Amino acid sequence: MEEINVHHESNSTSSDSVEQQQSPSPEFLQRKIYFLMDQLKAMHAELPEKLQTRISYDLLTELANCVLNESIFDIVKALTELQHVTEKHLLKMRNQVENEYEIEVSDWRNKIKDAEELQHLLGLMKVKHKKKLLETDKKIVELMDQKVYDQQSTLQKAGVPGFYFTQNPKEIKIQMFLLDFLLRLSRLKYDPNKKQISC
Repeated sequence: MEEINVHHESNSTSSDSVEQQQSPSPEFLQRKIYFLMDQLKAMHAELPEKLQTRISYDLLTELANCVLNESIFDIVKALTELQHVTEKHLLKMRNQVENEYEIEVSDWRNKIKDAEELQHLLGLMKVKHKKKLLETDKKIVELMDQKVYDQQSTLQKAGVPGFYFTQNPKEIKIQMFLLDFLLRLSRLKYDPNKKQISC
């Protein structure tokens, strides 16, 4: 009789471990939250004191709970990649305006031999170029503002704490740090059997 009972108990243990693999146990999730909180607290401590006071412990706790759903990391990575592509495109756009001006100046230098006439023309071109560069910079700022709004909106819809629409530069700065925290967390792998971080 005793042998049968022992055999039965070992079966139930193996089925428990199968269940644990399918959905994480509350203990596993709790340990993972502690791990995430430790990482977030360390990142938070690196910030200037003024910013530390603006990112509360409660917000860090909400962030740790939020990223238990690791699909948040995919959203953050996709948004960051999109931002880098946009920044490259905008830089290229600005460089193009600069290059066009330099080519135009070079062309006129070759065509006009009269120094006074050339100086007058180059002066007019410089005014025109400054105006075009100002318009380009204004367009770049508008596009970057739109990109920030898109990020705020996407992360808010995904339920990431600390993200909402704001044009306040101080609040945007906080959101940038939170985004950095999320990116850094996404590069870490949580191993419940190890105390150290494996990247």
